[in-house]
Amino acid sequence: VQLQASGGGSVQPGGSLRLSCAVSRSIFSGNPLGWYRQAPGEQRELVAAISVGGSLKYADSVKGRFTISRDNAKSTVYLQMNSLKPEDTAVYYCNVGWRAPLGPWGQGTQVTVSS
Repeated sequence: VQLQASGGGSVQPGGSLRLSCAVSRSIFSGNPLGWYRQAPGEQRELVAAISVGGSLKYADSVKGRFTISRDNAKSTVYLQMNSLKPEDTAVYYCNVGWRAPLGPWGQGTQVTVSS
């Protein structure tokens, strides 16, 4: 199982980043996928999820700013993050599942929002 997140970096408040997660083709097409994040000293939380049929859900803290999408041809799930805030600073991970993570945790990608 491959869940490799990338695209993180350091941005100023109000900036944007686009995260990508390459997912093993064997699990991509038949499963919902989610983005999670973990800030220092905090529990890992679900940020956004997308179902096989394209249904979406977001944490209240990111609604209107983040957009999750999936590219079936590339077996990749994306997280477009706009209007970033310092409280978005965290390590971001992707995983399989709608209500809870079902797969092993892969390598995350660090997002730092600071002026």
